[in-house]
Amino acid sequence: MSVKRLIIICEGETEQEFCKALLMPELSKQNISVYCPRIKKSMGGIVKWDDLRNQILNHLRENAFVTLFIDYYGLTDKHHFPAWEEVLCKQDKQEIINRLCEGMECDINDRRFIPYIQLHEFESLLFHDIDSFDHVFSEKDFIDRDELTHILEQYPNPEEINNGRDTSPSHRLSKIINGYQKVIYGNVIAMEIGLDGIRKKCPLFNKWVERLLALS
Repeated sequence: MSVKRLIIICEGETEQEFCKALLMPELSKQNISVYCPRIKKSMGGIVKWDDLRNQILNHLRENAFVTLFIDYYGLTDKHHFPAWEEVLCKQDKQEIINRLCEGMECDINDRRFIPYIQLHEFESLLFHDIDSFDHVFSEKDFIDRDELTHILEQYPNPEEINNGRDTSPSHRLSKIINGYQKVIYGNVIAMEIGLDGIRKKCPLFNKWVERLLALS
């Protein structure tokens, strides 16, 4: 079986480390070689579509499949993503993500490009169960453990945790866990949950991983 090359363009260091720790081992079992560069011209966040598009096209010239691991949180009009104006009137967030991905796919127009936007952000994937947090943090690390339990009960699908300035997944974690640092703790929690556990609770993420595994 020939080895397939996959390039996952990551929004930041957190996504990059997640790919290395959880996605690369699973994909390597399927003879898929993974490289995880970060977005160019970025200070750790999203960039305008034209800049990201150029990076995607450059990587496609490397005889590889290319995908994205970027957040919906933080995307605005100024980034000029395909289909952005069309989705502004939509309420269903999964429908918004699907349409934005369709727009990117149409614009790139290469079967080797697999578009993906994480709803609402990477930290959504971490809201799996209270045990995963308890195994990582001690009682004194929690600012409000009851609030975490409430969020887990309120959102059986963690991807639906909204993207308000104060209610996005990352902002919620910073209010729940003392000294929360996304790059360090985010991936420790993710590894505690495991890729299979995350996939079971996050349907959009799971669909993306299924497409990546299918490359084999």
